Amino acid sequence: MNQAINATEPILQVSDLSVRYGKVEALHQGKLSVGAGQIVSVIGPNGAGKSTLLNAIMGALPSTGHAKGVVRYLGDDISSLEIERRVSRGMCLVPEKRELFASMTVEDNLVLGAYRRKRAGERNYLDQLPHVFELFPRLKERRKQASGTLSGGERQMLAVGRALMAKPQLLMLDEPSLGLAPLIVKEIFHIISALRETGVATLLIEQNARAALQISDYGYVLETGEFAMEGQATDLAHNRRVIETYLGLAKKAV
Repeated sequence: MNQAINATEPILQVSDLSVRYGKVEALHQGKLSVGAGQIVSVIGPNGAGKSTLLNAIMGALPSTGHAKGVVRYLGDDISSLEIERRVSRGMCLVPEKRELFASMTVEDNLVLGAYRRKRAGERNYLDQLPHVFELFPRLKERRKQASGTLSGGERQMLAVGRALMAKPQLLMLDEPSLGLAPLIVKEIFHIISALRETGVATLLIEQNARAALQISDYGYVLETGEFAMEGQATDLAHNRRVIETYLGLAKKAV
């Protein structure tokens, strides 16, 4: 069962988190926090270490990676916990590649997302299905369709919906807009914004800085493995350096 949320402390608090792959340091002393119902975004260029950050928080680094630092979740230090234990406590990661079961139906993929709750003995482990179908009407329309036949946007919706079936307290999204058409990106981000009302804490890793900052409460800028800036999302969206570097509004040379 999920632990009760203490409103006085963040759902997630990361301190001095560093990750090495051999002699290469991919992340240097990262610090961030995410509160209940907050959407926090981490923006930055490709290769800045954003996915490494998520995988380290989730305990999903490849065998070549080594992390040190402190990851606190619901007030507890979980830095040494295996990924299965983190998942069982209500952490959920939607990876960049989405990783759906292509031959299974949309509905079966969603049911699989609730497997942890079923294994824990929850009788109402499918109680999130109506909510997911409300958020993603297209998934309801295609519930009996093989997930491998879905469009890119629909696959992203299914990946997020499957994660929500686990009733997470912390949802981490890795590049949800990757490879999607602008209209679908707008739809996906609208849905992510709506998750705020559920109380789910959302950590969003995204190259589309404009879309991410528009729906976020707080933001971090990650550059070459280090957090270069942080602040309220609205402040970052109006920061001159962020605008010129990440929002595509650099002033033309006179």
